[in-house]
Amino acid sequence: MTLRTTFMALLTATSLIAGKTIAQPGKSPLITFRVVFQTGAASDPKGKEGIASLTAAMLSDGGSKKMSYQQRIDALFPMAASINWNVDKEMTAFSAETHLDNLEKFYAIFREALLDPGWREDDLRRLKDDMINGLRISLRGNNDEELGKEVLYSTIYKGHPYEHHNVGRVAAIQSITLADLQQFYKANYTAANITIAVAGGYPADFVSRMEKDFAALPKGKSVKLKLPAPSAVKGRHLVLVEKQTRSVAFSFGFPISVKRGDPNFVPLLVAQSWLGQHRNSGVRLFDRIREKRGLNYGDYAYIEYFPQGMYRFEPEPNLARQQQIFQIWIRPVQPPTAHFALRLGIFELERLVREGMSEDDVAQTKNFLSKYVNLLTKTKSAELGYLIDSQFYGIPDYNSYLKSALSKVTRDEVNRAIRKHLTPQNMIIAVIGQNTAKLRDAIVQETASPMKYNSPKPDDILAEDKLVEKLKLNIPAASANIIKAETLFE
Repeated sequence: MTLRTTFMALLTATSLIAGKTIAQPGKSPLITFRVVFQTGAASDPKGKEGIASLTAAMLSDGGSKKMSYQQRIDALFPMAASINWNVDKEMTAFSAETHLDNLEKFYAIFREALLDPGWREDDLRRLKDDMINGLRISLRGNNDEELGKEVLYSTIYKGHPYEHHNVGRVAAIQSITLADLQQFYKANYTAANITIAVAGGYPADFVSRMEKDFAALPKGKSVKLKLPAPSAVKGRHLVLVEKQTRSVAFSFGFPISVKRGDPNFVPLLVAQSWLGQHRNSGVRLFDRIREKRGLNYGDYAYIEYFPQGMYRFEPEPNLARQQQIFQIWIRPVQPPTAHFALRLGIFELERLVREGMSEDDVAQTKNFLSKYVNLLTKTKSAELGYLIDSQFYGIPDYNSYLKSALSKVTRDEVNRAIRKHLTPQNMIIAVIGQNTAKLRDAIVQETASPMKYNSPKPDDILAEDKLVEKLKLNIPAASANIIKAETLFE
């Protein structure tokens, strides 16, 4: 049986009322759970931005009706188990893993957490504080990489359900009540919105028991979120975030009408991987910016949302979205070389669109991706997550989908996808730095940005630098705005 037919069999073998179940029985003593609801931050009501995340946190990191949060922690500790949650724009995922010896005890806690929340005021106050501190301190204060990416997304999706951060806004979080959470839970945590995935050496009747338990949720209706198209980006726009920081971080990009399952997804994935595969030192951006010139730490490109890249080599599953953006990330750059580094990143993107990829580059990247995809599902939890994502996109399991498409994609298809979907002349550029007025003026005025090195460089690099240092960025003053970091996410 092929991976594709195995996947389709899993989808039809068992089913929850109006929902889906993915069951992977095996011999492993570790039992892995993923329960995903098709709802997320894009469903937050206006003025209650953050309610999806706060609801998930109350289930996972709050108490149930029978057990306080501290009692849950005390009960899970001897099992070396925990309940994890993640909220993205259109998905809310709960994941966990336990040993077969502890399955019944753990499942009783897991079931109660998701089906019988305690809705305690003390949990609500604690979790609100956690979320607000996460926005103000962890993200805004300490993580320029993620901050730049989130500013880019919020700017591209201004006025769109994707605009606000998944955790929400401070004022909105503060306004959310237990009644608000209960209403959101009742409306969105339904049998129609749920996918249950479980794997391991569980008893033969375990999946049917889970289905019966979760069928107690309101039936609901399975309705895919209707999203407007993001506003078209015309020309280049600069958003500079002023904060006290020693380096400069760049994130720039634009919306793309490409997602998994679309004909141009795999051709565009080949181009993105060659240009800037995450945490890969052999890609074009990394080679030209870091290796050849020593300007910074990392230079990567993305065609799908990839949060927490500072801590991860591969993206988490269950971040499936109907809409995506193309983006390039350059960080950290010393202020004296920041203008040049931005120009160099855009120079490389423009060259890719102009010249395309060579036959050898396409072949080598296809070979890399056909092996790299195996890393995405190296854990059972990730494998289940990717199966759920494949349901969302209407494709076979991601591993076989990608390998099959890679075996057929041609250089011409890759280069057509590049020319069709990559628009370096129309982009948002998000900048995190200190004394940003000076950088803004230099960019707007097209001031030359010559490079000075501490060690000799090859002649070809020096010759290319002469082109890069005067590259026209074409950003008018009216399209270059400075905002203070402390105003973000409030």
